[in-house]
Amino acid sequence: MKAKKLLSILLIITLLITVFPQLALAGKGDVVSLGADLTQEQRQEILKEFGVTEDEVNIIEVSIQDVKEHLVDATSKEIGTKAYSSAYVKLMPNGKGLFVDIHNVSLVTEEMYANAMATAGVKDAEVKVAAPFKVTGTTALTGIMMAFEEATGKKLNEEAKKTANQELKVTQDISEDLGKDKATELIRKVKTEILSQKIKNPEDMRKVINDIANELGIELSEEQIDRILKLMEKISKLDINVDSILNQLDKIGKNLEIVKDTIEENKGVLQKIIDAILSWLRNIFG
Repeated sequence: MKAKKLLSILLIITLLITVFPQLALAGKGDVVSLGADLTQEQRQEILKEFGVTEDEVNIIEVSIQDVKEHLVDATSKEIGTKAYSSAYVKLMPNGKGLFVDIHNVSLVTEEMYANAMATAGVKDAEVKVAAPFKVTGTTALTGIMMAFEEATGKKLNEEAKKTANQELKVTQDISEDLGKDKATELIRKVKTEILSQKIKNPEDMRKVINDIANELGIELSEEQIDRILKLMEKISKLDINVDSILNQLDKIGKNLEIVKDTIEENKGVLQKIIDAILSWLRNIFG
């Protein structure tokens, strides 16, 4: 009798372990971009982190050469020689905005990715970024964009993709002095103001940068201002849907809070399940 009960418990525990990570079920149109240099064991680890199997999603590979084509201003040292960062993209209904979650990324935040994704033309998608060990996260945006293109069947604007990578790099660099949150907020607000007001004149852009920096209590060096200005000039000249970018930017903050709240709620549910199982085991075996 005890053996049967124990077998039932083990089956339930196994079911919970395998099913719980997949509360958000994958769809046939979902795409995972895997770093080309991952080992087979690491590939499975990443898929497990995303809560999917190879049969549930479309899988593409991202090579270091793919990354180099988009990170035009980065050095070889910054790009590296191996592609490990991976991304999961699930398309959402129109108007939902961008949802981002990351694992094992040290220097790039969820909002940094979301801001750059909006610039590239990525929209209305749930995105997860992961690596088998700690990485800076700079190169992962290439995989996100490639997966989004695969999921939609449409190519993103090439110049927009390069500019998005530049945006991520600039934000990451200035975050070393300002902190991640301040740097991200600065770039997002400057970009929103310049696009919404359709500002094209470089001196007017410089004024926006200085005004928003002052508003946020940020002191920028001339070099930092010049880098941000150069980035904003590129963004202002992109042949993309400005209203779409602004719509995504408007939803980013709210959506990131939803992601964080959902993760915490899921952790709470899992803990309650574990506690209930342990209590059950104690009652059976004393």
